[in-house]
Amino acid sequence: MAIVIHEDFDAGRLEVKVSDKLTKEDYTHFEPAVERLIESAGKIKILFVMHDFHGWEMGAVWEDIKFATKHCRDIEKVAMVGEAQWEKWMSAICKPFTMSTIKYFEADQEQEARQWLA
Repeated sequence: MAIVIHEDFDAGRLEVKVSDKLTKEDYTHFEPAVERLIESAGKIKILFVMHDFHGWEMGAVWEDIKFATKHCRDIEKVAMVGEAQWEKWMSAICKPFTMSTIKYFEADQEQEARQWLA
Protein backbone atom coordinates (compact mmCIF):
# COMPACT_ATOMS: atom_id res chain seq x y z
CA MET A 1 0.00 0.00 0.00
CA ALA A 2 1.34 3.44 -0.95
CA ILE A 3 -0.46 5.31 1.84
CA VAL A 4 -0.22 5.40 5.66
CA ILE A 5 -2.87 7.35 7.57
CA HIS A 6 -2.96 8.63 11.15
CA GLU A 7 -6.09 10.32 12.48
CA ASP A 8 -5.55 12.87 15.29
CA PHE A 9 -9.08 13.57 16.54
CA ASP A 10 -7.90 15.95 19.29
CA ALA A 11 -6.13 18.23 16.81
CA GLY A 12 -8.61 17.70 13.96
CA ARG A 13 -5.65 16.68 11.83
CA LEU A 14 -5.11 13.86 9.38
CA GLU A 15 -1.53 12.81 8.72
CA VAL A 16 -1.03 11.11 5.37
CA LYS A 17 2.28 9.63 4.26
CA VAL A 18 2.51 8.54 0.64
CA SER A 19 5.18 6.76 -1.38
CA ASP A 20 5.34 4.94 -4.68
CA LYS A 21 2.09 5.52 -6.69
CA LEU A 22 -1.35 6.12 -5.23
CA THR A 23 -3.98 3.70 -6.49
CA LYS A 24 -7.76 3.74 -6.55
CA GLU A 25 -7.66 1.24 -3.67
CA ASP A 26 -5.65 3.68 -1.51
CA TYR A 27 -8.66 5.99 -1.57
CA THR A 28 -10.79 3.27 0.07
CA HIS A 29 -8.63 3.91 3.18
CA PHE A 30 -8.08 7.64 2.78
CA GLU A 31 -11.61 8.93 2.20
CA PRO A 32 -13.28 7.14 5.16
CA ALA A 33 -10.54 8.49 7.46
CA VAL A 34 -11.22 12.02 6.20
CA GLU A 35 -14.95 11.60 6.68
CA ARG A 36 -14.57 10.24 10.25
CA LEU A 37 -12.39 13.19 11.18
CA ILE A 38 -14.75 15.73 9.57
CA GLU A 39 -17.67 14.18 11.42
CA SER A 40 -15.75 14.48 14.70
CA ALA A 41 -13.96 17.81 14.28
CA GLY A 42 -15.79 19.78 11.58
CA LYS A 43 -13.19 21.44 9.36
CA ILE A 44 -9.92 19.54 9.39
CA LYS A 45 -6.25 20.02 8.60
CA ILE A 46 -4.14 17.61 6.57
CA LEU A 47 -0.41 16.94 6.74
CA PHE A 48 0.46 15.28 3.40
CA VAL A 49 4.01 13.89 3.44
CA MET A 50 5.44 12.62 0.14
CA HIS A 51 8.53 10.40 0.30
CA ASP A 52 9.75 8.62 -2.82
CA PHE A 53 6.35 9.52 -4.29
CA HIS A 54 5.63 8.85 -7.97
CA GLY A 55 2.14 10.30 -8.40
CA TRP A 56 -1.20 8.67 -9.10
CA GLU A 57 -2.37 5.79 -11.23
CA MET A 58 -5.22 6.79 -13.59
CA GLY A 59 -7.94 5.31 -11.37
CA ALA A 60 -6.57 7.26 -8.42
CA VAL A 61 -6.64 10.54 -10.38
CA TRP A 62 -10.40 10.17 -10.82
CA GLU A 63 -10.83 9.33 -7.12
CA ASP A 64 -8.79 12.42 -6.22
CA ILE A 65 -10.97 14.67 -8.39
CA LYS A 66 -14.15 13.26 -6.82
CA PHE A 67 -12.65 13.67 -3.34
CA ALA A 68 -11.63 17.29 -3.97
CA THR A 69 -15.09 18.16 -5.28
CA LYS A 70 -16.86 16.54 -2.35
CA HIS A 71 -14.65 17.95 0.42
CA CYS A 72 -13.52 21.32 -0.98
CA ARG A 73 -15.10 23.16 2.00
CA ASP A 74 -14.28 20.62 4.73
CA ILE A 75 -10.51 21.07 4.82
CA GLU A 76 -9.12 24.24 6.36
CA LYS A 77 -5.39 23.78 5.66
CA VAL A 78 -3.14 21.35 3.81
CA ALA A 79 0.59 21.21 4.50
CA MET A 80 2.35 19.34 1.69
CA VAL A 81 5.84 18.05 2.49
CA GLY A 82 7.86 16.79 -0.44
CA GLU A 83 11.19 16.05 -2.02
CA ALA A 84 10.77 17.00 -5.67
CA GLN A 85 10.17 20.15 -7.68
CA TRP A 86 7.08 18.66 -9.38
CA GLU A 87 5.52 18.12 -5.93
CA LYS A 88 6.00 21.81 -5.18
CA TRP A 89 4.37 22.71 -8.51
CA MET A 90 1.53 20.30 -7.72
CA SER A 91 0.77 22.18 -4.49
CA ALA A 92 0.43 25.41 -6.50
CA ILE A 93 -1.76 23.78 -9.15
CA CYS A 94 -4.15 22.44 -6.46
CA LYS A 95 -4.90 25.87 -4.96
CA PRO A 96 -7.59 27.03 -7.42
CA PHE A 97 -9.55 23.79 -6.95
CA THR A 98 -10.09 24.02 -3.21
CA MET A 99 -11.21 26.40 -0.49
CA SER A 100 -8.29 25.16 1.65
CA THR A 101 -5.11 27.06 2.35
CA ILE A 102 -2.26 25.00 0.89
CA LYS A 103 1.41 25.46 1.69
CA TYR A 104 4.39 23.45 0.46
CA PHE A 105 7.34 22.52 2.69
CA GLU A 106 10.62 20.82 1.79
CA ALA A 107 11.29 17.31 3.18
CA ASP A 108 13.46 18.64 6.01
CA GLN A 109 10.71 21.06 7.11
CA GLU A 110 8.13 18.55 8.36
CA GLN A 111 8.22 20.04 11.88
CA GLU A 112 7.58 23.52 10.44
CA ALA A 113 4.63 22.08 8.49
CA ARG A 114 3.18 20.68 11.72
CA GLN A 115 3.59 24.05 13.43
CA TRP A 116 1.93 25.85 10.53
CA LEU A 117 -1.07 23.51 10.76
CA ALA A 118 -1.39 24.12 14.51
